[in-house]
Amino acid sequence: MQVAQIIESARAQADSKREPEPYSLQALERLVDALNDEALLSERGAQGVEANLVSSLAIQFKVEDYLAQHPQLLEQPVEKPLFVFGLPRTGTTLAINLLSVDPARRSFLRWESLDPVPPPRPEELHAGPRYDACQAQTQMALKYAPHIAAIHYEDADSPTECQFAMAPTFVSQYYDSMYHVPSYHQWFLHEADYLPAFRFHKRFLQLLQAHAPGNWTLKNPWHPLYLDALTEVYPDARLAMTHRDPVDVVASACSLLKAVRPMFSEQVDLEAIGQMLLETFDVMIERTLAYKTQHGWDAIYDLQYADVMRDPIGELRKLYAHFDEPFTDAAEAAMHAYMAANPKGKHGSHQYNLADYGLSAGAIRERYRDYCERFGVVVKF
Repeated sequence: MQVAQIIESARAQADSKREPEPYSLQALERLVDALNDEALLSERGAQGVEANLVSSLAIQFKVEDYLAQHPQLLEQPVEKPLFVFGLPRTGTTLAINLLSVDPARRSFLRWESLDPVPPPRPEELHAGPRYDACQAQTQMALKYAPHIAAIHYEDADSPTECQFAMAPTFVSQYYDSMYHVPSYHQWFLHEADYLPAFRFHKRFLQLLQAHAPGNWTLKNPWHPLYLDALTEVYPDARLAMTHRDPVDVVASACSLLKAVRPMFSEQVDLEAIGQMLLETFDVMIERTLAYKTQHGWDAIYDLQYADVMRDPIGELRKLYAHFDEPFTDAAEAAMHAYMAANPKGKHGSHQYNLADYGLSAGAIRERYRDYCERFGVVVKF
């Protein structure tokens, strides 16, 4: 893969003459070097990866071109957005899906992450050609990769991870998860500047809310990595973090990458997946504790996975109360309807085994003992 060719193809796809923003060009160069040197991509996988990079950069070009033509959109605030995050596989998807059905809230939808320009009208959020095209892709994936759907499934109009509003900058954990890129992983965790990615994230939302505004309610498990940058860009952000037994977290997250990475490489190192995720989780917990130490323990509202699974709507009622937001009859009714239509295991069961990754429950339990004690995480023995 060549960066110059990716840029040329993205320009053609976006019908743009734009250059990549400098911060994203640096990140793209690091990512492409890692993909070429380390990822062991299959021929088909390399084609898919390059197409993904082209599409991501084209989104950056389309967003920036549209905003250049409509600069007044950048004057519109993104007020008190709610961010739901936590170690992956801790219930963030259930929480955001329930929050998203509240008529007062605005979510970042899967199809919008792929085809955001022009910004949608309200009637286009759940219908129209872009929705239809994305839903067709989703149904194709459900047919040919049901094992992935059993782990994580999204319809075209489901709320998706807002890291896909960062992905066009190439500073996003998405790439670290999808591909084996150790040098990018180290740069991303320990050297990358997250602030430009969040500035673009906000510009993305300002575009999307042009005709369909609302109280932005967003989800990305990986936000503990960059809480300082997030709250510099969104100083009035409301933060909620989910927590789950780390043994289940690690095993489930490893299983997801085990399912995804063979789409791009025929040589998948399962132990490397385990070690990469452990290092990432260590940094996420360390930065969360640092943020709470600096801003106060209540700066982030904590949700326990066990409680959310037992009484999801009751726990969200508490979240609304914490942030002094009205929990309306319409919101509660919509949440009950969602739960009735989406029972657990609707798309299959998810099985996982730590031993596949050279890990053990005892070692994970010991590694994250302090985390569990500090956050009151319910663990199984």
